Amino acid sequence: MAMNGAESLVRTLVAGGVEVCFTNPGTSEMHFVAALDRVDGMRAVLCLFEGAATGAADGYARMADKPASTLLHLGPGLGNGIANLHNARRARSPVVNIVGEHATYHRVFDAPLTSDIEGLAGPVSAWVRTGLSAAAVAADGAAAVTAARTAPGGVATLILPADTAWEEGTGIAAVPPPPERARASDEAVTHALAALRSGEPVLLHLGDRAVRGEGRRIAARIAQATGAKLLAMTSNARIDRGAGTVPIDRLPYPVDPARAALETYRHIILVGATLPVAFFAYPGKPSALAPATCDVFALATPEQDQIDALERLAAAVGAPAEPSLPAGPRPELPGGDLLDQDTVGRVLGAMIPEGAIICDESVTTGRNFFASTHASAPHTWLQLTGGSIGLGIPMATGAAVACPDRKVISLQADGSALYTAQALWTQARERLDVVTLIWSNRSYAILKLELANVGANPGRKALDMLTLDDPPVDWVSLARGYGVEGRRVERLPDLVDVLRGALKRRGPFLIEVAL
Repeated sequence: MAMNGAESLVRTLVAGGVEVCFTNPGTSEMHFVAALDRVDGMRAVLCLFEGAATGAADGYARMADKPASTLLHLGPGLGNGIANLHNARRARSPVVNIVGEHATYHRVFDAPLTSDIEGLAGPVSAWVRTGLSAAAVAADGAAAVTAARTAPGGVATLILPADTAWEEGTGIAAVPPPPERARASDEAVTHALAALRSGEPVLLHLGDRAVRGEGRRIAARIAQATGAKLLAMTSNARIDRGAGTVPIDRLPYPVDPARAALETYRHIILVGATLPVAFFAYPGKPSALAPATCDVFALATPEQDQIDALERLAAAVGAPAEPSLPAGPRPELPGGDLLDQDTVGRVLGAMIPEGAIICDESVTTGRNFFASTHASAPHTWLQLTGGSIGLGIPMATGAAVACPDRKVISLQADGSALYTAQALWTQARERLDVVTLIWSNRSYAILKLELANVGANPGRKALDMLTLDDPPVDWVSLARGYGVEGRRVERLPDLVDVLRGALKRRGPFLIEVAL
C-alpha cells in the first residue's frame, strides 16, 4: 500500500505502542495531521499551547509507562514546549517529541521561522535526529520509540522536514524492544551490605523505580532487617502510596531542613536517586546536602535495574518476606472554618478517593501534604520534577488521558497555573475527569521566601513583582472561559462540600481555594 512519509511514520509509531499524540501543529506538519486522520489507533489531543502538549505527554508517560508523541511547529513551537520537556527529562519520562521543520530544500532560504531546532532540542532530549528522506523516516520513528523507552526513559526528538512527510514513504518500520536495564554490580551490593553491617546510621535514599510500590516494599524489608531508614528524593516522578503501602517522607526542599534530615547518617545508599543537592546556591551554604564525612554511593543508578539490586541486597541481609506496615485509621476531616495549608492537607487526607492520581504543583502550599496523606485511600502521587513551573494542569491532563477510569486531582499553585491555564480547555474538550484545586494566595509565595533565603532586601518595587492581587485573577471566570465549571471557596466547610460534589461527578471541575 502506497503511503507518504508522514503516514509511514504514524503507522510505525502505532505499531510501536505509541497511541496518543498531543498536538499543536502548524503548516509544516499538515501532512502528519492528515496522516493522523487516516491511521487508526492514534488518538490526537489538541492543546492550545506547546507547553501544555509537552506537559501532557509527561503526565501520560508517568501513568502509562510508555511514550506518547507530541507534534510541535518548528523551532519556536519547540521553544514554547521546552520548559515541560525539561521537566519530562528530569522525570525520565519516555516521550517521542515530533517537531516539524521546513522542507530540506527550503532551509537554505532562511525563511522567518528558520532556526537551529537540533540546538534547541539537545539540552532536553536523550536522542535527537533530523529526518533526511521520506524513505528513512519510518525507521527514524522506530529508532525514536526505542530511544524514548531505553532505561531510564527520556525525550526522543525527531525533527520532520515537510518534504520527508509528503514524499512517498516505504511502509511501516519494525520497532525493536528497548534493551534490558543493566544489572547493578556485585561490588555495589557488597558496598551496601558492608554499610548496613557497620553499626553506623544508614539511609536508603530512593528515587525512580525504587520509590514506587514494589521497590519501596523491598527497601522497607531491608530497613526492617537492618535498622536503616528510608527517604525519597525531594522531587519524584511517581509514588504509589496511601493505606496498605510503605509510608515514606521526602527530603525537604529548603536547605537547612534538608541538611538536618541528613546530618546523622554516615552512609547514604542511593537507589534510583541522584546526589542530594540544593535546588539553588545560597550565600554561606553548601550545595551538597549530605555531611562531608558521609559515605554516599549508588547501589543502583536510574539507568540500572533497581528492583533486582534491592532484591539481591534483601537476600544478603536476610530481610523478612514482607515488611511491617503501620495500621492506622484514615485521617478525619478537620472542624471549624479556618482554611489554611494545614486544614487543606487534612481535607485531602480524608477525602482522596481510592485509585486517585494526585498531580502536585503546589510549590509552597503543599510542602506538608505528604504527612497528612500517608494513611489516605491508596493513590498515586506525581510531582513537579524539574522545577520549571507550569507543569501541573498539563500533567493532570496527560494522566487523565492515560487513565480514564481514575479520578485525577490537580493540586495547583495559582502563579504556576497561569503559565499553562490553556490546558483546562483541553480537559473540557476531551471531557477528562480532573478536579483542579487552585491555591489562590495571589502571589508567587515561594519567591517571597527565596528573597529571604538569599539575603536580599526587597523594597516595594521588588515585592510588587511577586504579587498577583492587582488585579486579582478570577479563576472561576477563567475556567468557565475555557469550558470548565468552577467555584471559589473561602471557608473550610465550603471546601469540603464543593470537593465532595466534584469527586462524585465526572468531567473537569475547578475549585479556587482562597488562602
